[in-house]
Amino acid sequence: MQIFDSPETAKAVLGPCVATIGKYDGMHLGHQRILDAMLEQARSHGLPSLVILSEPQPDEFFAPLTSPPRLNHFQDKVDFLAGYGVDAVLRLRFDAQVSQIPAGHFVDDFLLQRLGVSTLVIGDDFRFGKNRQGDHALLQQMAEQRGFEVISVAPCCSGVERVSSTLIRQYLQSGDCARVAELLGRAYSISGEVVLGRQLGRQLGVPTANVGVLARSLPMTGVFAVHVEWNNSTYPGVANIGYKPTVSDERVPSLEVHFLDFDQDLYGDRIRVMFLYKLRDEMKFSGLEQLKQQIAQDIAQAREVLGASQQATAAKTVLVTA
Repeated sequence: MQIFDSPETAKAVLGPCVATIGKYDGMHLGHQRILDAMLEQARSHGLPSLVILSEPQPDEFFAPLTSPPRLNHFQDKVDFLAGYGVDAVLRLRFDAQVSQIPAGHFVDDFLLQRLGVSTLVIGDDFRFGKNRQGDHALLQQMAEQRGFEVISVAPCCSGVERVSSTLIRQYLQSGDCARVAELLGRAYSISGEVVLGRQLGRQLGVPTANVGVLARSLPMTGVFAVHVEWNNSTYPGVANIGYKPTVSDERVPSLEVHFLDFDQDLYGDRIRVMFLYKLRDEMKFSGLEQLKQQIAQDIAQAREVLGASQQATAAKTVLVTA
């Protein structure tokens, strides 16, 4: 998959394209419905598919200190889209100048002239342009006048709930990993490079991989039973995501993972942590000894829930193949 930072370069390489645009934070089932529609249009027209991602996300630009925590950083979005079969990504640098572009001008100048979009696929609630004045009605009117195509995709619901990034954050904060996985179509995960930490875990006899977190704030905190992808293999583990209140008074986001029955030098490698079960909230302990005792309990509980999950999966496999 190709990644572009300039619409002109994307147009020169791709030619006319079928595109969609948005934050795509989460890549949840609602996003996937839009991506499916875009890929179907691309195949039917014999054109490349392009996803336009705003970086930073508009709410981060307008309210950097109070915007909702991200579900995915840019690289995670790119990884997902590459696996989904998208041909290219355009990183739209969202800044003060872009935020003031009138909606009609954005369509004429950016989407049509500079980028060469033939078909635009959007969600039903898509808004764009200065003061969010652009919507599907405006796009449809301009499409009829300019000769391009606009396709609006209906929202995706899970039960009685409309699938959204906001809803997923709510379930992450409550620790309902199973419900989050239903809304995403997969386990929620965070990826990052393993970096050198304070090595406190090793001092406690529980070595951890410290994952560099590219975020101002976190969508959830706590201790979780996890699976970790590294070097094309998956390993069970227990992870703490949060701010380590026992050892630090600073509100610095961190993600630490202890692999079960596995100890390798991972420094500089990129791993993906998939959150399967929440074990407990993050807590401040009286000292390192109490923390060490709790970590032992966390590891035992993680072994139990992950082992039960593996047994359930094996039982389902036997039933299916019998």
